[in-house]
Amino acid sequence: MAYKTIASGGYIVIVQNNIGILLAFILYLAVMMAIGIYYSRKQKKLSQYILGDRKLGPWVTSMSAEASDMSGWMLMGLPGYAYLHGLSAFWTGFGLIAGTWANWVLTAKRLRHYTEIADNSLTIPDYLSNRFEDKKSGLRLICALFIILFFVIYTSSGFVSAGKLFNTIFGLPYFTALLVGAGVVIFYTFLGGFSAVSMTDFVQGIMMFFTVLYIPIAATIVMGGTAPTAAALAGEGRDFFSFFPGSMNFLTLIIMMISSLGWGLGYFGQPHILVRFMAINNPSELKKSTKIAMSWVILSLTFAVAIGVVGKAYLITPLENADAERVFIVMAETLSVPFVTGLIWSAILAAIMSTASAQLLVTASAVSKDLYQPFLRQHASEKELIFVSRITVLLIAACSIYLASDPNSYIFAIVSYAWAGFGACFGPAVLLSLYWKRMTLKGAYAGIIVGGITVLIWKHFAWLDLYELVPGFLLSVTAIIFVSLIDKKPSLSIQNNFEKMVELSKND
Repeated sequence: MAYKTIASGGYIVIVQNNIGILLAFILYLAVMMAIGIYYSRKQKKLSQYILGDRKLGPWVTSMSAEASDMSGWMLMGLPGYAYLHGLSAFWTGFGLIAGTWANWVLTAKRLRHYTEIADNSLTIPDYLSNRFEDKKSGLRLICALFIILFFVIYTSSGFVSAGKLFNTIFGLPYFTALLVGAGVVIFYTFLGGFSAVSMTDFVQGIMMFFTVLYIPIAATIVMGGTAPTAAALAGEGRDFFSFFPGSMNFLTLIIMMISSLGWGLGYFGQPHILVRFMAINNPSELKKSTKIAMSWVILSLTFAVAIGVVGKAYLITPLENADAERVFIVMAETLSVPFVTGLIWSAILAAIMSTASAQLLVTASAVSKDLYQPFLRQHASEKELIFVSRITVLLIAACSIYLASDPNSYIFAIVSYAWAGFGACFGPAVLLSLYWKRMTLKGAYAGIIVGGITVLIWKHFAWLDLYELVPGFLLSVTAIIFVSLIDKKPSLSIQNNFEKMVELSKND
């Protein structure tokens, strides 16, 4: 393979001159943009642009949900964390696996039915507002503002991943690399809307799955098998191979375990995942989608951790601090012929794009459906609302690019903050709205506000080093229950809609 290396910012950047790698990237990017162009012709109504008219099949639903969930952090952030800390990274994986299962089983079917019953709700703020018959749209406003805040942060993590990817592979200046990666995401999201995002997610999910399995297996084979790999790791110390690092005292260990497992709580409040449940054509197909999704998640997360662990033995030159998140990129460069290497690196880009595009679209939906239409232009045409959504994609992307401009940003840290914000804001409100008929509008207000503010404050002070999602989620649940119980009971129409949802969910 023809290449040269240059020093940049304390790490080695590989500048590829091989046409095979370049062709692989061009092919991948061309397919993504072609999908965007194809679906751009079908966007006539807002419901088509932001929810695909609820026409997703079980395979696309499951793969789109998981691809939009497992962003660049799965191929860069989590392997990097495992590279630095060893098997203790599995605790985060366990939490995510449990959370994924619970979200599909507890949330998917009920949310699909309830959003249709609640005046055909197209967004999470739309659903919560209609669910509690919020005539003043105050709940819709608060939800939309939190979505904009945390998704600007979340999307920036994807753009950081893209910047690091193109910077490492092609030697582009970080900010230039950032713009290239973000540009393609903006292109197909801007044009094709939800259908384009879902179909690209499907393709990207398949790419992510096979590449995350390939890298640790191929590296282990190159090193001579599991025994030589284990021998090469022998000098890393017991903590590297322990789920319960001995260097931690009991309290620190418990907090680490709770924080890592607490990631699972976040699933109930992630708008970019929840809308996939809302978009499936036939709710009875959700059982099939659940099986597909769980198989994908269990294998992908397990092998993502394996990449970091095996990479510790495979790489001769150590990666330090934030550069550890490049372990997947560096390993892939030596394990395949150039064109295949290019496809593997494209899978990282796929992971980045699948999540960033979903987040941009959900934010655009919140602005057009939950801010612009109810507060500025109640009688806006479908064409006008689609236009507003597309402009929002550009504006949110610009803000995220600005936040992502620091090349030393930790992808994992950015994602964890935004994940906590959504999990605490919306998780308890969505979950209890689906299972507790007594929950009220004021209770929803209390839960969302308390959850969001708790995350913001706890993150700032970092009390006990406990992941801010955990106290945010618990305090949000407490606020919802307390305020709902002291409030008057919901109206008869709200109770009837709830019972209708329960009945429909039983019949599927």
